[in-house]
Amino acid sequence: MKLPAERFNFSAITQRPRWRLPEGKRVAVYTVFNIEEWDIERPVAREYVTSPAGVVTVPNVPNWGWHEYGMRVGFWRLLEFMQAKGLRASAAINARVCLGQGEPVAAAMREAGWGFMGHGYQQQPLHTVEDQFDNISRTFQVLRDYTGTDPLGWLGPGLHETLDSLDHLARAGFRFVTDWPMDDQPVSMQTSHGPIVAMPYTMELSDLPMMVVHAHESRVWYERVVDQFDCLYAEGVDQPRVMSMSIHPYITGVPHRFKYFAKAWEYLLGHDEVWFTTAEEIYDWYLRYPPA
Repeated sequence: MKLPAERFNFSAITQRPRWRLPEGKRVAVYTVFNIEEWDIERPVAREYVTSPAGVVTVPNVPNWGWHEYGMRVGFWRLLEFMQAKGLRASAAINARVCLGQGEPVAAAMREAGWGFMGHGYQQQPLHTVEDQFDNISRTFQVLRDYTGTDPLGWLGPGLHETLDSLDHLARAGFRFVTDWPMDDQPVSMQTSHGPIVAMPYTMELSDLPMMVVHAHESRVWYERVVDQFDCLYAEGVDQPRVMSMSIHPYITGVPHRFKYFAKAWEYLLGHDEVWFTTAEEIYDWYLRYPPA
């Protein structure tokens, strides 16, 4: 196991060489769709309606159904918007989605040309799986077989890793991770199987902690996206930045939140000097054109 200081060096963004984005853009913006399969015969990972008296209930019908709404309805509402605007996303997907009843969602993203990122074989933190490498490598293989190309990125369930997860991920073939949200630019990290890149990821623009854990009102999504973007857009004149938005179809795909997602995107699209892209394309660009 390696500590962070053994993986990468400290670097202040104001003291590093200037990075360049395509066509001199100021900000690269990408969106992550979290596509998950919840097993009704196991405790539900997240609850919106708490179990009576704090007792763990199995099956947890209302919370399982909350997620299922995202697969049946919310995802398709969001997909229609993204396609109408000519936008693509990166999908952090449980590999089992490609093999089960949720496969039509995976097929729609594949047809739309989205990137597929590993999100575990099933919705389960790496800390709790018996064999991390087996879980990670099975995820890689399923996504490669399903899409016809090697997946590049990994977003761990809950963003959680152990101190040796990066070695397992690199060994399996993953090339970047979003589990280390420590910078506004990609960071190269060392593993026992070669380098792996920490992709910028904005935890506070993830709808799960914002809307479910911290229970913000729906409009807060729009306000926070605008505030985050305005700051990065101004700073990007001197040193380009990366901004991510992470959503779950069962959270952002519901009607009372969807309009704020759409409104936020309308604001972003009203700006020039922005690269609207995917995490995979940012990774490829970073490898080809590292900071000068």
